[in-house]
Amino acid sequence: MKRRSFIKKTAAATAVVAGSSYLYGNVLSHINANETINIGTIGTGVRGGGLMSMINEIDHVNVVAGCDVLPFRLNKGLARANSNPKGYSDYRKLLDNKDIDAVIIAVPFHLHSKIAVDALDAGKHVFCEKTLAKGYDGVKQLVNKANQSKNIFQTGHQYHSSRLYTHVVDLIKEGKVGNITAFECQWNRHGNWRRSVPEPQFEKAINWRMYREFSGGLTAELASHQIDFVNWVLNETPNQVMGIGGVDYWKDGRETYDNVHLTYSYPNGVKAKFTYLTNNAKDGYQIKVIGDKGTIIIDMKNAWFYPEGQKKNRVLGDVDGVSGATVQWDKEKGYQINVEHLNPTKQALLDFREGILNNKHPKSDIITGAKTAICVQMGLDAMYNNQIVKWNSSVLDF
Repeated sequence: MKRRSFIKKTAAATAVVAGSSYLYGNVLSHINANETINIGTIGTGVRGGGLMSMINEIDHVNVVAGCDVLPFRLNKGLARANSNPKGYSDYRKLLDNKDIDAVIIAVPFHLHSKIAVDALDAGKHVFCEKTLAKGYDGVKQLVNKANQSKNIFQTGHQYHSSRLYTHVVDLIKEGKVGNITAFECQWNRHGNWRRSVPEPQFEKAINWRMYREFSGGLTAELASHQIDFVNWVLNETPNQVMGIGGVDYWKDGRETYDNVHLTYSYPNGVKAKFTYLTNNAKDGYQIKVIGDKGTIIIDMKNAWFYPEGQKKNRVLGDVDGVSGATVQWDKEKGYQINVEHLNPTKQALLDFREGILNNKHPKSDIITGAKTAICVQMGLDAMYNNQIVKWNSSVLDF
């Protein structure tokens, strides 16, 4: 992005003197809607590289830099962008690049908070992949920093951007399923979740999800999406969680569990169950919202409504008063809810662009991300310590 050097130099100097990203953030927030947002991607592995590739299809956004500590990952990631981005091995050098307006953070979980804080200090808009931060201290530090910044901060829970999910949440809040009593969520797979390692010294750098020092395992990587959804629907956070898990199938030296079973209790009495298996993929990804008037079932691309007390002779009608499409009945899932929507990840990136260009608050922001991250840590503590864990109110004490 070409802006007058005077503005850039003045903003940078002011930020240094003030010791704060506040003023510099204001300068970056005023990007002309016809200009291009220059993105730097920190972490160019499978997720980061995939986001870089997706940005190729989005107008007014350009990947100008990528960073990774593994050279082969960096080179592969950079090759996925069509903009000939510059490569870095040190993310701090990338943040020093004044031509970069925003960063995508797609690094191992334990690095999220530190890198995101540094990015905000450098005056960048931030898209931080889920889960927001590891541990209560990491969450609190990042929330405090983001609240001091005027820059856009979006947490990468992409289903929070999905127009299908947004529509379903609206239906639920309008009373479609009646009084909610429970959620049943799962994301089951059949596979060991490992990635190939070219040399043994790269094991932890590539398979970091297997090690507790770096990862929250299935809870952080999979459950977080569905926990975020439940918090969103209820507009509440759980008051406690219990759970169990173990390394019971893939006995290959991993530390994070290969099966996870969590139950969160909410103040309004709703119970939300979350199950994640790696040895059986039956029904894959699914969320059930269960109420006294019916059930809504959601997967990654579709949603259905199954009414309570419906007679066998089912009349096909407009299920939600919005889609207007012919409604189809699935004997296992009910009436399909038809809503046009994009790939959730692409929609999340479009929302990030809109937030920067129009100074618009993200749907998945620092607070929704923080609440989900706290829930993730609660779940990990419950399983690892074999105890019921209460909500930690000290993390978000403002």
